[in-house]
Amino acid sequence: MNARSIFIVSSIVTTAAVIAAGCYWPDAWYAMLIVAPIILIGVRDMIQKKHTIKRNFPVIGNFRYLLEAIRQEMMQYFVETDTEGKPFNRLQRSIVYRRAKKANDSTPFGTQMNVYSSGYEWMDHSIYASPSKYYQKQPRVLIGGPDCTTPYFASLLNVSAMSYGALSHAAVSALNLGAKKNKFAHNTGEGGLSDYHLLGGDVIWQIGTGYFGARDKEGNFNDEEFQKRATLPNVKMIEIKISQGAKPGHGGLLPAAKNTPEIAKIRGIEPFKDVHSPPNHSAFSNPKEFLLFIKKLRGLSGGKPV
Repeated sequence: MNARSIFIVSSIVTTAAVIAAGCYWPDAWYAMLIVAPIILIGVRDMIQKKHTIKRNFPVIGNFRYLLEAIRQEMMQYFVETDTEGKPFNRLQRSIVYRRAKKANDSTPFGTQMNVYSSGYEWMDHSIYASPSKYYQKQPRVLIGGPDCTTPYFASLLNVSAMSYGALSHAAVSALNLGAKKNKFAHNTGEGGLSDYHLLGGDVIWQIGTGYFGARDKEGNFNDEEFQKRATLPNVKMIEIKISQGAKPGHGGLLPAAKNTPEIAKIRGIEPFKDVHSPPNHSAFSNPKEFLLFIKKLRGLSGGKPV
């Protein structure tokens, strides 16, 4: 006997029992306040054709959807440990809550994290502590292989790519002056190399698909325009942005309203016109051409890392 048959038989038997009891005990009719809704739910489940589970298992099939509705809460409170949640576990969320409330965010007696798992790192106290050479000299990384005649010693922390236009001139100036003061690099973003990037800080000039600052009127890569800017003393490295990461397949668009004469001069475009950054490069179309393009930029820039 399947679940549908069991429901039908039990409904008939229960209803008959309530009716029979009601003939001798009038208060028994109040049981229909419970029995009737259950029977109606079961009949509805058998008639509907949207959910197979409800149709095959009247009434009790609804518990599946009820449990599914509270699954997240059950996982959070009864299944997950304090360190398993994604994207942020309960311990991390608790720290944020405490700091937001300006409460103590420190927990005594160690940690619940598995400190011996792969990828977990910590610093041990030295038995023979002494001033380290790293405190006296800023650690840097050499960028540039044998083909680079002017390699660059890069700081471990630098300013990532943000274009002038997306940031104001004041913001770009502040970032570049900060790079100058603390001897780290400032990435221009793909919006071109502006005067605000040339205040003394080391510069990484990013070349995107629009070749802004290094293009001709048709938007193709221009050797002379690139060489004129890439050989500036402040420009230490060239970065090629292979494609539009946030807009793959479509490319970026600079609206005409944002294309001011200043922006247009920096990017080498006509002002007050929409400018499209293609989703891919026109200077190369395969890995071999890409490597040749890298070699070309290295030569035009005077041997700087690309």
